[in-house]
Amino acid sequence: MYAIVEIAGQQFKVAKDQKLFVHRLKANVGESMTFDRVLLIDDGKVTIGAPAIEGAGVTAKILQHLKGDKVIVFKKKRRRLSCEKRTPPTLYGNPNREYCRQRRLSEEKSD
Repeated sequence: MYAIVEIAGQQFKVAKDQKLFVHRLKANVGESMTFDRVLLIDDGKVTIGAPAIEGAGVTAKILQHLKGDKVIVFKKKRRRLSCEKRTPPTLYGNPNREYCRQRRLSEEKSD
């Protein structure tokens, strides 16, 4: 059984007890969040929403806060002294890494 859920503008294919890395939302470690925007459920028969399935939701618990890998940008032109290596700035102020969260899906509900 799996479902396709929209979390923070991105679509994820999720199953029960699966660990998932998503962009950071406003919640603390140990809290549970419910995502009501379920686009598809497959539990033997496929249910497709238009655009979302009413009464369906996925509950996830936040396990930890993480940082992603460093992003390195290297620009080079074919002339002497024209190399540039830098890390791009992000919305959160740290120019090196992207913040994300690890979640474990605990249950799926559908009517």
